[in-house]
Amino acid sequence: MSKTKITIYHNPRCSKSRDSLKLIESQKNVDVEVVEYLKNPPTKEELKKILAKLNLKAEDIVRKNEALYKERYKGLQLNEEEWIKILCDNPILIERPIVVRNNKAVIGRPPENINQLF
Repeated sequence: MSKTKITIYHNPRCSKSRDSLKLIESQKNVDVEVVEYLKNPPTKEELKKILAKLNLKAEDIVRKNEALYKERYKGLQLNEEEWIKILCDNPILIERPIVVRNNKAVIGRPPENINQLF
């Protein structure tokens, strides 16, 4: 039986991200790719693919409690391309963790959301 490939966009300093990774690793026949997105931010194309799998707009995955958001972006009316550029340039603003399997993705908040992928 072939292994299921799962990609997690992970921040090891985030408890929800760590909990999500543990949940994935507890599954049988899973090959986990861990992307530390703060060190290796997604490209615009990668982010667009992730958003399509999440079925969300870029603004929907912005961490609105981050100081950077409050200081620089709160209240701005920006289009999709502008949000994508902001998220790629400032990956700290990307909601975490994002877990991808094939053509579907979920945000692991709460970590139990990941069960939708299995």
